[in-house]
Amino acid sequence: MARALYIHWPFCLKKCPYCDFNSHVRDGVDVARWQAALLADMRHEAEHAGGEPLESVFFGGGTPSLMPPSLVDALLAEAEHLWEFASDIEITLEANPSSVEAGNFAALAAAGVNRVSLGVQSLDAEVLRFLGRLHSVDDALAALETAQTHFQRASFDLIYARPGQSAEQWEQELTHALGFETGHLSLYQLTIEPGTRFETDVRLGKFAPQDDDEAADLYELTAQLTEAAGLPAYEISNHARPGEESRHNLTYWRYQDYCGIGPGAHGRRNGVATTRHKKPENWLAAVDAYGSGCQSELQLDRSEQVAEALMMGLRLREGIDLEAMSARFGMDRAAMVDEESLAEMIGMRLLWQDAGRIGLTPRAFPLLDAILPRLVSDDLVPA
Repeated sequence: MARALYIHWPFCLKKCPYCDFNSHVRDGVDVARWQAALLADMRHEAEHAGGEPLESVFFGGGTPSLMPPSLVDALLAEAEHLWEFASDIEITLEANPSSVEAGNFAALAAAGVNRVSLGVQSLDAEVLRFLGRLHSVDDALAALETAQTHFQRASFDLIYARPGQSAEQWEQELTHALGFETGHLSLYQLTIEPGTRFETDVRLGKFAPQDDDEAADLYELTAQLTEAAGLPAYEISNHARPGEESRHNLTYWRYQDYCGIGPGAHGRRNGVATTRHKKPENWLAAVDAYGSGCQSELQLDRSEQVAEALMMGLRLREGIDLEAMSARFGMDRAAMVDEESLAEMIGMRLLWQDAGRIGLTPRAFPLLDAILPRLVSDDLVPA
């Protein structure tokens, strides 16, 4: 049964040049129509994955802080009616740090949002312009102060390993960020994603991405600074004070069930992978015609579920309990991981093993994509 609900709001005021998320710019949004469609999509998911109180709700995007607080309130009321809420439910909303959106924080908190994730991205004015952000540094700092006033928990994002960024520059910026004493930070290396404007800029020679060795050095510096500040990495790019990890994202990484509604949202429930239509207009048309925005509902076989669970769980500092995974999926350990490769990578200090639990060492986190194919048993790889 679902432990979490993800609600996707696909609209932004502007498409950032690095962003490959399912976000769209529209001249206007019919809020009443979107409310009715999101409620219908939610009811469809509750029919398939109800029966257990939700532990988290996450509004992502796009820019969900552009949603009217009354819409957020209506969606949360219906979610609580359909699933019930755990007594300590985490309700997160992603927000841009503009003065207009920060002005809604009190109303959003009154609607039930108790955690906010701010897309600050940089504390340098020139870098914000490079990243195509609409807010200023002053906007970001004012929004953060407002968020810390109204919400129980606040987190914000920064992007590093930018072109030409030195270790000294990043240390100064991250130290500044740590000084705000939020309980959580998401720190992402700039990656050039296919289909983005930055991909075109790199191809045209307008700028060059930072090379892998420099980025690796900045990753190590990030780990050192956040650990020293009491916000160790609990996942590859996420850092938190113990007890303030994102419970919603832990649902993904621990491969627990969650429902996803709204354009482009994904879900995992009872071994079924769900996907929604990405284009807002196509999603709306599907809801009108079929009562949900689903594009596909695919039953995953046991091997596919184990491979996904390994991929997600290895992102976490806590690693994976192979004995628990074996019991959950009814599969022997040897059918899940290649023991010879595991032993080799333990010897190389890329992986650790503690009884039945395995995980990446800190230096190996950036290498996950290379490690995973070697670790996964041949029995899980399609012929």
